[in-house]
Amino acid sequence: MQDHFKDRAKEWDAGSIRVKGAKTIADAIERQIRLTKDMEIMDFGVGTGLLGFEIAKHVKQVYGVDTSANMLEKLKAKNTTQLSIETYCQDIIKEPLIKTFDGMVSSMTLHHIENLKAFFATMYKNINKGGFIAIADLENEDGTFHSDNTGVYHFGFDNSELCKIAKDAGFQSVKFNNINTIYKPNREFGIFLLTATK
Repeated sequence: MQDHFKDRAKEWDAGSIRVKGAKTIADAIERQIRLTKDMEIMDFGVGTGLLGFEIAKHVKQVYGVDTSANMLEKLKAKNTTQLSIETYCQDIIKEPLIKTFDGMVSSMTLHHIENLKAFFATMYKNINKGGFIAIADLENEDGTFHSDNTGVYHFGFDNSELCKIAKDAGFQSVKFNNINTIYKPNREFGIFLLTATK
């Protein structure tokens, strides 16, 4: 299992666009999903916990899933007795978790997932009946968002195509909304939030 983020973990939280982006995504999730103190939530592609720690303020427990051990080490260093994320370092599409969750959040991870149908099928199995998914990522782009596209399988996503994959996996009330714009010198990049229920 190749860790494309091994060398980037050290400086990951230094990117102000990344930190502000995660807060914007958390705020958008909170506006659309009623988070409660009895919920156990999975953060898929948790990284250093930029989104997960924001969500953890409103729920019982966040469980962070990532394939990068280095990113998870950075996350664990930020855990406190008041706010902590439990972690799983594994590819849960290939090695499924037995545990189920009340919801799943994910920030800017989906474009690193090659098989989207397998991803949504896995999420469906890991979410409790009545639970939710909330996935933020790039709208369609031309491949210039990343300076290096190693490990990038999708240059953003098309609204109708992604919603269809989610519905085909069994999810209901699928919604796709623009929640942010990232401005880079060469162009603007739209960020969406896809929400759905089981």
